Order: sequence, then C-alpha cells, then structure tokens
Amino acid sequence: MPALGAALFDSQARASPPRGRRGIRGQLVLPEDAGFNEARSIWNAMIDRRPAMILRCAGVADVRRGIAFARANNLPLAVRGGGHNIAGSALCEDGLVMDFSRMKSVRIDPVARRAYVEPGATLADFDHEAQAFGLATPLGINSTTGVAGLTLGGGGNFGVVTSFEFALHPVGPMVYGGLVVFPLAQARDALVKYRAASTQMPDDLSVWAVLRLAPPLPFLPTDVHGQPVIIFANYYTGPTANGPSAVAQVKTFGTPVGEHLGEMPFVMWQQAFDPLLTPGSRNYWKSHNLAGIDDGLIDALLQSIENLPSPQCEIFFGQIGGQTQRVPVNATAYSNRDTHYAMNVHGRWENPADDDRCIGWARAFFDAAVPFSLGSVYVNFMTQEEGGRVADAYGPNYERLVAVKSRYDPHNLFRHNQNIRPAM
Repeated sequence: MPALGAALFDSQARASPPRGRRGIRGQLVLPEDAGFNEARSIWNAMIDRRPAMILRCAGVADVRRGIAFARANNLPLAVRGGGHNIAGSALCEDGLVMDFSRMKSVRIDPVARRAYVEPGATLADFDHEAQAFGLATPLGINSTTGVAGLTLGGGGNFGVVTSFEFALHPVGPMVYGGLVVFPLAQARDALVKYRAASTQMPDDLSVWAVLRLAPPLPFLPTDVHGQPVIIFANYYTGPTANGPSAVAQVKTFGTPVGEHLGEMPFVMWQQAFDPLLTPGSRNYWKSHNLAGIDDGLIDALLQSIENLPSPQCEIFFGQIGGQTQRVPVNATAYSNRDTHYAMNVHGRWENPADDDRCIGWARAFFDAAVPFSLGSVYVNFMTQEEGGRVADAYGPNYERLVAVKSRYDPHNLFRHNQNIRPAM
C-alpha cells in the first residue's frame, strides 16, 4: 500500500509519485511508520484491524482529499472520532481511516447558548469549555467518548461531519449526586420500588440501576468489595440545596451497605465512571430498550448476576423517559420515544481466553430478556455482528433514512457503521 499512500498527496489521486507531504495539512500514518500500531488502537481491545493508512486530518480540506481518494481507489473508508464505539466503526481492514483526533476545537457562544464542536472532541473537551459558562448538553457517561460518534451513532451513514452545533442548557457548575449501594439479596425489592418511583421522578433527577460485583470503592466496607450488589447512580441538576430531598426516596429502596452522595462539580460527575471504562479491555455488549422492568425480567436478571463470568461484567438500566418521550417519533432519526430504560449487558474482561465464556453470558441474558423488551435498540450499544438490528434502531423512520442514504451515498462508501443500506 505505500504507493497508495503516496498517491493520497497527489492531485490526480490515482497516480503514484514518490511519497511526499503535499496536498494535505495533517499527517499520514502508514503501516511501516513508527506509531502505526498505537494509531490503530481503539477503546475496545476486541477490535484488531489493520488499515492501509490513517489520515490524521487537520481540517476540511484534508477530509475532502481523503474521501475523494477512497472513492477513486475503491478503498474501504472508516471515520474515527473518539474511537470509543463498541463495534469498532473507527477502523477498517486494508482501507483508509480518517482520524479526527487533531480536530478537537470546542467554541462556546454563551449568549446564544450554542456550542460549535469539531469531530475529534471528546466529552471531556466539550464539558471543559461549556462549563466555563455553566452550560452543558446531554451526552454520554464516559468522558473519553467522542462527541461525534455519540451523536451520529458510531459513524455517519451519509457523509462526514466536520462541525457540530449543539444547543446548551444551564447546568452546574455544581450538581448533586452520587451512589447508593444495596446487597444483591435486596435487589428484587429495590428494583420493584425503583420502577414505581422512576415514572414519578422530575426531569432534573436521573437514577440509573447497575448490577455487578462491588468495586473497591472507599465508602464501601471492605467485606462488600467483590460481592454482588445493585448500585443506584443518582444525578440531580436542580438547586443543590434540594439534592438530599430529591434523592431521599432512593435510600428507601432497601438497607444500603454504603452511600456516597453530595455536591460535586458537574465535570467530576461526568468523569465518575471513567475508572471502570478505561481503554484496552475486551468489551462485548447486548442491549434492549424497555418500557418497564417486568417481574420476569428481574428473575432472569438476578440469575445472570449470580453467574457473572468476570469481575468487570455488569448489567445496567439507563433511565431515559422525560423529555425524550415528548418529541414526536418522526421528528428525528431516533424514534424510540416509548423507551423508559435502555438496558445494556456489558461484558468486560482482560484475557482473550475468556471470550467465549463472557460473550456467551451476555448473549444468554439478552435472549432471556427478549420477551420483556420493546424490540428496539439504541444504536450506540450495538456490536459489530448486529447489522440485522439496524432497522430496529430506527423503527418507523428507517425507510426515510434509506431514502436519504440512496440520494447522498448510493454506492455506500460510508458503510463502516451500523449501516443503513441504500435502496438497490
């Protein structure tokens, strides 16, 4: 592929002159270059792909050159924002990866309450700038996640976005939140109380439920470390003085073995789960959207947690609802307005020898949960073999998206994603 690498810098695209650095402002990384393996590493260690070249774009001109080159040479094309997508959409085999890690600008207009964000920015980059003005927008739960992939569903189906515009909302700089932990023996009753309470919670309170082995958190007794627990993660954006009363009901879900609640900077809460989601581990997810948490689902859930294949595996219920359910189904590509919880089965481990066992565990609970699900799914939680569920992710809006795809990318150049295929 060195000849193709050289050709990228040539104005004729298909020519193969001696390798140079004309035509782009960024950096081209080829397999023989020092740092290539580091450049192709992403968050999920299960993804091991070797592209022919990695173009670290410095601006829109580089993006245009990269797209034109991939199209002219019939090369697979992948787009990397934060490299955090579970399916590994940031990488392709023997193709061109456009890497936006050098395009990280975040510009805030505090008067208009707008953020203008380049595609290489992470949530941490975004929060750092927006919080300077006490502003935020809904994003993810891990600060190393890329803003672009989170927004687009792991990669654009129709082209490449080089600048995002987000509406901002007053949040922080201090918020109220933290964790309340109960032993697994209390999980059934706790979940029954949680599902009853969650439908009545105000918009400024979000409570997620996580079942896993207890990490060695300093506020937990040492004899709880490594034991199965249910953790309620609380986040309240109202006046911090009202925080204790806002989350008080959560503490009545059982008898806690530990809690850590209080005021904290918004950016601290946004990074609270980073230690559990560091890059380099092996990750496999399976997910359902839920309207509720049925008794039968709780039965299957508790059995699964009693058979965790790795200390890092977990199952969580991300509370959605609220404002997301007040938007018309056909208003955006995301159509799952009836979702009250996004349930994710998060398999995570270190040794490749454990792949079959951990993947099998995730799939088994996923299958057991099917009767209690809506049949839809959040696209960012889909793994690489789940292309057959793309229509489920977009529901009644899928055919409209196919029409857009057919118009703007009829040859499916942008296919290293959860792919919406153009009409034949």
